[in-house]
Amino acid sequence: MLTDEELADFRSRLLKLAAEIEREDDLGKPAQARVTLDQQSVGRLSRMDAMQQQAMAQATGRRRQASRVRIAAALARMDEAEYGYCSECGDEIAPARLQLDPAIPTCLSCAKG
Repeated sequence: MLTDEELADFRSRLLKLAAEIEREDDLGKPAQARVTLDQQSVGRLSRMDAMQQQAMAQATGRRRQASRVRIAAALARMDEAEYGYCSECGDEIAPARLQLDPAIPTCLSCAKG
């Protein structure tokens, strides 16, 4: 069972991660915008390159959204006094595993399948 101090540390880390994701998301929004045809550009390859960069930025945005959801779920588990317990089997998650990723929802056994 995690101590109050450990829980406070994990909550602080989760909130910092969430703030960092929001900051990165704000910085990445222009790259996710629609690619427009620029008549001044070199041509088709420039547009293809811009579209590829847009697709990569959108994929990064989706990964950030998935992380945001995992962090929110971890914070909700804290509020419900369920944090630190596997969402699959209910066993305690090893503190070292939580140190690596404080948003992790499962123990190692359930993660392995």
